[in-house]
Amino acid sequence: MKFPKAYALKDIAKIINSEYVGNDDFPVYGMNEIHVVESGDIVFVDHPKYYDKALQSAATIVLINKKVDCPEGKALLISDDPFRDFNTLTRHFKPFLASSTSIASSAKIGEGTVIQPNTFVGNNVTIGKNCLIHSNVSVYDNTVIGDNVIIHAGTVLGADAFYYKKRPEGFDQLLSGGRVVIHNNVGIGALCTIDKGVTGDTTIGEGTKVDNQVHIGHDTVIGKKCLIAAQTGIAGCVIIEDEVTIWGQVGLASGITIGSKAVLLAQSGIGKSLEGDKAYFGSPAEESREKMKQLFNVKRIPEILEKLKE
Repeated sequence: MKFPKAYALKDIAKIINSEYVGNDDFPVYGMNEIHVVESGDIVFVDHPKYYDKALQSAATIVLINKKVDCPEGKALLISDDPFRDFNTLTRHFKPFLASSTSIASSAKIGEGTVIQPNTFVGNNVTIGKNCLIHSNVSVYDNTVIGDNVIIHAGTVLGADAFYYKKRPEGFDQLLSGGRVVIHNNVGIGALCTIDKGVTGDTTIGEGTKVDNQVHIGHDTVIGKKCLIAAQTGIAGCVIIEDEVTIWGQVGLASGITIGSKAVLLAQSGIGKSLEGDKAYFGSPAEESREKMKQLFNVKRIPEILEKLKE
């Protein structure tokens, strides 16, 4: 998430009422999760296990719960609860804006686009030309939709990330200030849910087609001309490269990469990154031919045991 302008470190510290290490006017341009940070961004860390990763990341401002040696060229924001204060900054720079109309006045809708009844289009949404948005679709604030996109009834674009910190009193949600970005010629089926990024974008590439009842988690990036069949569940921060085919009821764990032109057969469980140009099956998934051989041999176990008794 980039701020509307550059802020001084002292001004950011004032918003969250924290100490800081660095020059008063050290520039701050935005805030992001660690996997997408850039120079000028704030990243937060609240566990010693991840201090080094945060301090050595591309982020130049680290929101941290302990005063540590500050690497050269960086600044620190010292907080007793970085998770809470990251949320405070999200509320400040991306506050929730209530809407009293079905299509917000700040939404931009391209020529030839048809929006069916009972659809909601939120604040600062951009929809391109010649799209068809069927009834009862919810397009949350700041979503970007390209040209020639079809979205079927009941789909939700831009729900919050499923991201929580466990507290003694319950679970505390990390607020989502990112977006959903849908490129040209994408088709999305009925009753799909596509969560916005925590600070960045959840992205669906040009020409990709998504079947009914698919869930796509926060900050996931899907490439061009992919096919994703019904009831697939994709966790957050997954990278799916171009021309991947995912058949029904596949589940993908967070933070993995699926290589270009891979095929994931139905009901597979994907817990690690997979190379492209291969077909996979099973849970945990393996190359499909090898997995089928294993299943065939399992079926032969009773026959083999009978032979051993003879």
